[in-house]
Order: sequence, then structure tokens, then C-alpha cells
Amino acid sequence: MDTPLSTIAVVGLGTMGTGIAEVLARAGHEVIGIDTSDAAARRAVAALEAATARAVRRERITEEERSDALARFRTFADLQAAAEAELVIEVVPESYEIKQQVFRELDAIVSPTAILATGTNALSVTRLAAESLHPERVLGLHFFNPAPAMKLVEVVSSVLTAPPAVEAVTALARSLGKEPVAVGDRPGFVADGLLFGYLNQAAAMYEASYASREDIDAAMKLGCGLPMGPLALLDLIGIDTARTVLEAMYAESRDRLHAPAPVLRQLSEAGLTGRKSGRGFYTYEGPGSQTVVPDALTPRDNGAATAGRAVRSVGVAGSGTMASGIAEVFAKAGYDVVLAARGQEKADIAKGRIAKSLERSVAKGRLTAEARDAALARITAAGSLDAFADVDLAVEAVAEDLAVKQQLFGTMDKVCRPGAVLATTTSSLPVVAIARATSRPEDVIGMHFFNPAPAMKLVEVVRTVLTADDVHATVREVCGKVRKHPVDCGDRAGFIVNALLFPYLNNAIKMVEEHYTTIDDIDAAMKLGGGYPMGPFELLDVVGLDVSLAIEKVLHSEFRDPGLAPAPLLEHLVAAGCLGRKTGRGFREYARR
Repeated sequence: MDTPLSTIAVVGLGTMGTGIAEVLARAGHEVIGIDTSDAAARRAVAALEAATARAVRRERITEEERSDALARFRTFADLQAAAEAELVIEVVPESYEIKQQVFRELDAIVSPTAILATGTNALSVTRLAAESLHPERVLGLHFFNPAPAMKLVEVVSSVLTAPPAVEAVTALARSLGKEPVAVGDRPGFVADGLLFGYLNQAAAMYEASYASREDIDAAMKLGCGLPMGPLALLDLIGIDTARTVLEAMYAESRDRLHAPAPVLRQLSEAGLTGRKSGRGFYTYEGPGSQTVVPDALTPRDNGAATAGRAVRSVGVAGSGTMASGIAEVFAKAGYDVVLAARGQEKADIAKGRIAKSLERSVAKGRLTAEARDAALARITAAGSLDAFADVDLAVEAVAEDLAVKQQLFGTMDKVCRPGAVLATTTSSLPVVAIARATSRPEDVIGMHFFNPAPAMKLVEVVRTVLTADDVHATVREVCGKVRKHPVDCGDRAGFIVNALLFPYLNNAIKMVEEHYTTIDDIDAAMKLGGGYPMGPFELLDVVGLDVSLAIEKVLHSEFRDPGLAPAPLLEHLVAAGCLGRKTGRGFREYARR
């Protein structure tokens, strides 16, 4: 295993195999592409020709380098072509029978010193290795799609894998410009182990008709900064592939969060496997197309069925960061805003925070000085909710405490004029319980902004069973006027974003508790392999571990699923006062300001 990996065979020339072959050929390796399908081999050659031609046009490689790369890639229909390879990477279909057959045949073909790597993301590397005559040379080498662009490579060891084999492929990954992460053998490994549980919950949320596919996907893109929504991502991955991965995860974990949502089986068995078939959760122009076309489920923009109420002035209750941000959003959109706090001094401080935020926008060229002055002039700081007497929309943004919010809504009920819409920004509490603190629960709705409110485009619009149609229409209209994207959801814990986000964060903590891998490797895996703007532990420390624990407890209480129980490590850190960046220590330590 000390020989350089100069000649590498790739078995299976589908999308992933072709991508891996491109990465290897462009890096200077002799690549033997093997596929029983002549059509697949031709598509792989054509894909490499097209990719290298694009690279020449973009001046990333020369024409000579392109010719050399093409010459290094040869295709064959028989595994015998792998005889001279120092490394064989198989990326055949996710089936033990198919993969084990490949390994058995390779045992009789390749040198005893050659390394055999499986590209599986769902099956047991140990079980595959056990079928080989030389299990010590078998490991997992999990690239991410598209292989030329994605930086992460998971290097998966079984209990049988020899360290030199791991060292050799790790060095190879680094030489390809990839970031290798060493992980143990369990279904999904790190990135997919976290990703597929989240995708499964999104599918279940859609199946329950809690929210539309468009709203689920928009919520996760706009609320979390993800490159794709979960249902669109399932279509890209392949719904049948996702089901296979989840079945393998559930077989090991027995966690209900990994039990494939029935809709995944229904779509798979109907042949609606996503982009590759032309239809999955969405409908596409044709098989293999990425262009979504309208179908029977596509929302029709026929205008609101119910007219909303007129809103000219807005009251914002609170003096913290969220209240200030929401007041700024409304003022910049042209609304007259009353910012009310407990005392004039707190209200003035909150308005001062808005002034600083607007000044930063001017300094960055996002706002003119005139627009800044006009927005600030529209905001009246008040030391009492009595100032809400004439507002058309009152938005509460105080502490996430049900008793506090109920008391505030009881006061707004008395102060605000009849017909005023009363909105809560709660992220986890039952909106209906807040609404019942008033004599007009039909006027109450959830309007969940995301922090920082001036920058984040998403607003979750939460209807209770008592919310009036025109109140719902009003809030959606207002969201459009303040340039936010509204998504509709019902009144249940977590709404869309937190209900999908926090179980994923909780599962990341459980991985660390189980000593499967490190905090740094998990964060790297999700950023490099999933395209997440932050790793789960970075995000937990930013959100605050106390806030995260509170949301986890609410989700667990609402859904009664054992898999949603907060990880003990999270509870221990909160009990120790390690709450994240705000205290200088959470999952990581931070310099005190």
C-alpha cells in the first residue's frame, strides 16, 4: 500500500462515477472507467470533454492540459481492465449484492496491495469488507455530488481497515484539493447521517399537509441560508436513494426520525424518483432536467381570496434587538411606527440602536442619507403601550415567555382600537394560547421574523384555528410591502424552520456524545458537504445554547418523540452556564470582548 496511486479505476460511470473520474483525470492520474453499459461510458467521455472545454473557455486550464486529461481517461466494459490499478473506487448502485459481487471479482483481478474503496453512503463498509479476501484494504471513500465542485470527502474506516490504506487515500484526497474527514462505519457517516434525518422530517411535514412544498423549501433557504430547500434536494439526490439511506440508518438507530416517511416509498414505487425521472416532489421539463415546470400543485397567483385590512401605522412592543430590527423594517418601508418599551429610557435606547443600524446601511451604500433620515423620523419612541391606541398593526417582540406575552396581549387588547391586527413574533410558543389572553383571538396571528430582521427575508405567518381570514390576508400583504417572503404554517411547535432545524442540531450533539467524530469535523462536513453557511456547532453557539435547549424542550413536549429529547450534553452545558458566544464559552471557547 506504499505505492503511489497513479492508476485508479472507477467502477460505475453514473453521475457520481463520472464526476470522480473527472477530478482524478484533471489531477494527473491515469483513470480506468469501467461500466457494463456502453451508453454510460459514452456519456462519461462526453461529460469529461464538455467539462474540460468549459475549463478552457474560463481559462482555468490550457488546451494542452485538456488534451492530456482526456487522454488519461479510458473506458472499458469489463472489470478485468482494473488489473493494473493501485486503487479501485466503486460507485455502483446501493445494493449489497451488487457491491459484494464487484469486490469478489476484483479480489481475483487486482494486486494484493491495491486498495478497494466503496463510494457508498448508506451501506456498511464493514459488511462489504468482510466479503473480500483482503478486508484490510477495503474502506469507504465518499465523495459528494457534484464531485468536481464539492470539497468534502469522507474517508470511512471499518474495524478491519489497515491504517496505511487510510493514510494513502487521505493523502490522495488532499492532493485533489479536497478536505478529507476521517469517520467510522455507520450509515450516513457524518454529513448524510445528519442531512437525511432532516430531509426525512421535511418530507413528513409535507405529507402531513402542514405546509406546501414551496413554503417548506423557501423557509429553509431564506431562514437558514441553505443553497436548496429539502424537497428540491430530495429530488436532486433521488427519492429512491434517500429512501435506501434512511432504511439503512433506521435499521441501526431505530430512531423514528430515520424511519422513511411513507411518501418516499409511494413516490419511489411509482417511479417518481426526482429529477432523474422528471418528477418527484416537483415536476421537471423532462428526465434529468433541473428546470421545474408548473403542475397541479403549483400555487396560482390569482390574488388573495379575502381582502386584508388597511395598515398605515404599526406598533412594535419591545426594546431588544429583534424589536428594534422589526421597527426598522417597517419604517424603511414607509410605515409610521410606534416603538414602545417598558419606560421611555429603554424606548429611546432602542431607537438609538435603529439609528446606528441605519447609519451602517448608509456607510455601506445600501441606503441614502435622505432615506435614513426619513425612516428615523417615522419612528416614535414611547414608554408605554398606551401609544398603541391608533395603530393598525401591533407586533409583539418581547421575551420568549408565555406568561409575559399573555400579559402583554391582555394589555394590547385593552389599548388597541377595534379591528387592529395583533401579531406575536414567538418562535416556539403556541400562538392560540397567546390569542386567548385577548377578547378578540380572531385578530391574533403569528408573524415570526428571523434575526437580524432587516437582513433576513423570511417571515413565518402562523394561523391559529381562530385567526380570521382577513387578518391572515393583511399580514401577507404587509409582508410583501416590507419586502419579506411570507410562508404559511399552522400553530404547532417550531413552525417550519425550527421544527426542521433543531432536531438536526440535536442529532449533531448526539454524534459528539457518542464519540463518533469531533465538533470540528462535523462543522466542516456540513459546510463542505452540505453547503451550509455554518456548521451545527457554530450555529448553536451563535443562537445560544439556552435558547436552543428551550426550543428542543418545546418540540419534544409537543411531538412526544423520543428522538427529539434534548441531548444530555446540551443540558449539561446550559446548566454549567456555557451558553455560547454570549458567555464566551459554549461548544467552543471565545475571546471575551
